[in-house]
Amino acid sequence: MTKLSGLQRDVLALYRRALRMVSMKPPPSQPKFRLFVRYSFKTQGGAVSPRNISAIEHLLRRGKRQIEMYEDPNVRDCWVSSEMTEWAGRNPSRRDTADRFVTYDVSGVKLTTGTQEVIG
Repeated sequence: MTKLSGLQRDVLALYRRALRMVSMKPPPSQPKFRLFVRYSFKTQGGAVSPRNISAIEHLLRRGKRQIEMYEDPNVRDCWVSSEMTEWAGRNPSRRDTADRFVTYDVSGVKLTTGTQEVIG
């Protein structure tokens, strides 16, 4: 495995911090926070060239401020757009596909969770 640059380590540290923040939220709202974090990192990170250091640093600063805001214990829920839920349907997380299935409605609320049956 190649060594990560300082900027890459900062991005991964911010992502881990965001996922730790999700685990501190009430269980009913955790899927929405997790989707929000995944969507934000994937769409905003993919829109910036890896060579554009100033834009990456700007997104890191903005992300840190946003996570600090969401880490507040008084923030118990977040809004998830229909675009995010559609994206989640096209890009399931490992957590969703490992041994369970998850269905979202338009508001981003998890409707069904269960174990997939293996037929064979």
